[in-house]
Amino acid sequence: MNQNQIGKLSIFAITWPIFIEFALQMLMRTTGTLMLSRVSDDAVASVGVANQIIMFAILTFNFIAVGSAVVISQYLGAKKSTEEINSVVGSSLGINILSGIIMSLGVIVFSGTLLSVFGLKPELFAMAQEFLYIVGGALILQALITVTVAIIQSHGQTRYTMAVTLGMNVVNIVCIYLFVFGPFGIPKLGVLGVALSTVISQLLALIAHLFVLRRIVGVRVGIGHLTKWKLEHVAKVLRIGVPSSMVNISYNASQFVTTAFVSSLGAQMLTTKIYTQNIIFIVMIIGIAMGRGLQIVVGHLIGAGQIEEAYKQTFSTLKASLVISLAGVGLICLFRVPLLDLFTDSSDIIRMGSALLLLGFLLEPGRNFNILFERALQAAGDARFPMISALLVMWLFSVPLTYYLGIHLGFGLVGIWAAFILDEWVRGAVLYVRWKSRVWEKKALVKQQEAVNS
Repeated sequence: MNQNQIGKLSIFAITWPIFIEFALQMLMRTTGTLMLSRVSDDAVASVGVANQIIMFAILTFNFIAVGSAVVISQYLGAKKSTEEINSVVGSSLGINILSGIIMSLGVIVFSGTLLSVFGLKPELFAMAQEFLYIVGGALILQALITVTVAIIQSHGQTRYTMAVTLGMNVVNIVCIYLFVFGPFGIPKLGVLGVALSTVISQLLALIAHLFVLRRIVGVRVGIGHLTKWKLEHVAKVLRIGVPSSMVNISYNASQFVTTAFVSSLGAQMLTTKIYTQNIIFIVMIIGIAMGRGLQIVVGHLIGAGQIEEAYKQTFSTLKASLVISLAGVGLICLFRVPLLDLFTDSSDIIRMGSALLLLGFLLEPGRNFNILFERALQAAGDARFPMISALLVMWLFSVPLTYYLGIHLGFGLVGIWAAFILDEWVRGAVLYVRWKSRVWEKKALVKQQEAVNS
């Protein structure tokens, strides 16, 4: 897809493959857990703990992935030269190669120290460490996949990343089946088998993504691009990537604290929270996918100097996202009891979970406001404001309110969900005001005169 075609694509054409890709990633995690549960609950627990460490490492790779996606989107919109774009791609890949090596070595060397924080039993500790040695030692694969996917998607080629993710899922599921259940005389490897399956599927996915990047997208990166980074490009990537990723890191940290609050209410409340969020997750990724698609389109429009079109596109995308998300919530609520029945036969959990799912009619619209305006501002180059507002609202308002309503006043999960709703709406309202102010128009990474001269 060339630089002229991207602006003509609809948000839907870019977004639906991203939605499918996110859904497939969720499926891969769920399938692996279900298969491993046939081995033992201890095996599931050990992999779950190890993956907490892996996920934190992946969040650091997003610093470069998010930043490079926005920079490249604006450069494409501004019709920057192929060499200029290749240079940005090379710098981004080079930085994540270095980050991947450092993270891989760090996880291997400090695996014991990291796992000791969780206070695992000796047998769980051994399994989790075995998993970390293999999957953590191959983090460089994930580092490259993360940035490569972002670059391909910034060119509008979201269907190819979806197809590769589908292939990765198939490979991973087949390998887990072979290594965990041991058909045809294959040794049953348990946790080791899951780790090997993860690395094999990631390696094949990386090869496929690099092929798409070179042959389909047309980005050709040489050794010089990987090793000779332009300070201007690195600065722009970090200017967007660091604050954007800090929002995600802060959100995950706040969720960790919130989960601790829920745990204090008892195992049943924690289980209810987990089941409810698993069910509503399919609606959550609608907003996330729409936000990612909007970020790509707005980045191109800003780079091309089409400021008014970017402004209007954000509001039209928000309307569509709200309609789709509310329809999704309505469908889930219609079948909320049968869905919860899939997870549990506890009447108390089903009753509470049903009430929380109904609150999705208030929660998901707020989440859409928050996500879409955050992604639009980041795409426009105004990434610091969403970071600062998110940090202030989360830690000075939302987290204390979660404790106050849920624990102090004794409203339990309903109070905690009320705090979630207020958090999304308040952050969304702040970002809405920022977008309406149009201050972001001065934050573009590519000035219009610069675009015209390219």
